Amino acid sequence: MHIALVGAGAAAVGLLDRLAQTAEGPGAITVFEPSPYLWRGRPYGPDLDTVLVNAPPAIMSIRHLDFAHYAAWLGSRGPAHLDERLGQPLVPRALFGEYLAHTAETALAALRADGWQVRVVTARVTGAARSGAGWSLSTEDGRGYEADHVALCVGGGAPQDHYGLAGVAGFVADPYPLADTLDRVPPGSGVAVIGSGLTAVDIVVSLAARGHTGPIMLLSRSGVLPHVWQRPVDHRPQHVTAERVAALHRQHGGVTLADLTGLLRTELAEAGEDFEAFAAELHAAETEDPVRRLRAQLAAVDDPRIGRRVLQETAHSVGPYAWRLLPEPDRVLLRRHFRTATSVASPMVPVNAATVLRLFDSGQLAAVAGVRKIEAADGVFRVYGDDGERTFDAVINAVNPPPRAIPPAAGPLVTALLADGSAALHPAGGVVPADPRLHVVGDLAGGGSFITSSIAGIAAQAAQVAQTILGR
Repeated sequence: MHIALVGAGAAAVGLLDRLAQTAEGPGAITVFEPSPYLWRGRPYGPDLDTVLVNAPPAIMSIRHLDFAHYAAWLGSRGPAHLDERLGQPLVPRALFGEYLAHTAETALAALRADGWQVRVVTARVTGAARSGAGWSLSTEDGRGYEADHVALCVGGGAPQDHYGLAGVAGFVADPYPLADTLDRVPPGSGVAVIGSGLTAVDIVVSLAARGHTGPIMLLSRSGVLPHVWQRPVDHRPQHVTAERVAALHRQHGGVTLADLTGLLRTELAEAGEDFEAFAAELHAAETEDPVRRLRAQLAAVDDPRIGRRVLQETAHSVGPYAWRLLPEPDRVLLRRHFRTATSVASPMVPVNAATVLRLFDSGQLAAVAGVRKIEAADGVFRVYGDDGERTFDAVINAVNPPPRAIPPAAGPLVTALLADGSAALHPAGGVVPADPRLHVVGDLAGGGSFITSSIAGIAAQAAQVAQTILGR
């Protein structure tokens, strides 16, 4: 068996790790990746130390269901990166990239020891077509390769340029790595950051760490900031689980949003918590003053209530499965609350929340909703919103790529697969294989939920794809 992995980021690492645990040799694996930063992908390459992993170690393991895998690798390095409010180590993302690289190299060594031939090709795959019982792949340098199975592990899409500012001096279209892009921002300049999610938080915290003295403003249509992580507690969901969702599906032939709400209601009731009060708190995120809400959430890091903790965990562990079972009207309803949902599912870490709150309190940082237009003129940027016009020296795009978007570099390959009839575009984004020998791991997988895939979700996908490839 010859397996081709297109891409060498976290999705490929999870797949290799699972294959190393379960595959029996001999066989062959070819990994295609033009980037010099193997195994790290776009998010986990070299960058500033202020760009942190935004989740506790237990949910950052790339080995499916082994919640201690990453923490064990981190070992004695963990205490040096302790977020005292969270009580957990939160390392720079570049260090997490080292974990991914170590896991991949360990998996490759194990596969070679079992008789597998493994090679890495530093070229981009631009074409693929079915060839008999297998695949013919072509790379940008004109070479051809054969494989029995192809796994697309190409990562996420590119940030969108909502205001058409690409190419304008002073505009940063893609902020990462911040080590490079923030060097171009004068320390006393007025900076507008488009967005108010985790990327925006990274930018604000990193500007502060570099001694930026100019004003910073978050420009957002919603004005909603990410929630703040709470300290982990000893609670595993008993009702909001994949098993209970599957049981509902078997019993009723479908699953509705009301069914999922009922599971959460029961989960909270057994913990002695009021579901209605919790739901009202979530709805308030879209209207409450963001600074007041941030202050309250930072003060509630030790709050023992489980509501948000259960949602944060199950949004990634149960959500992708449940999403595929929901009727379309329920999916439309959830999409309407996209910003609140992503804020809960992808919170900011307390150490960053404290910095952001300090900058708000000092007056250096502000947030404004209702932005309608941004235009460049006379060497500055003019921002037009519901409350008037503002002027900035630099604009940094912190808009995250939409879930299931096709990365530009993977465009030619996806086009070839569509032309060959071996894949189709999902109506809600992403790619759906039409051939059992083609697999998608990561955010490109069509039919997934409207929340961007997490490391835990990618690890689960990788484990499932590995079992499918191996015929199990």
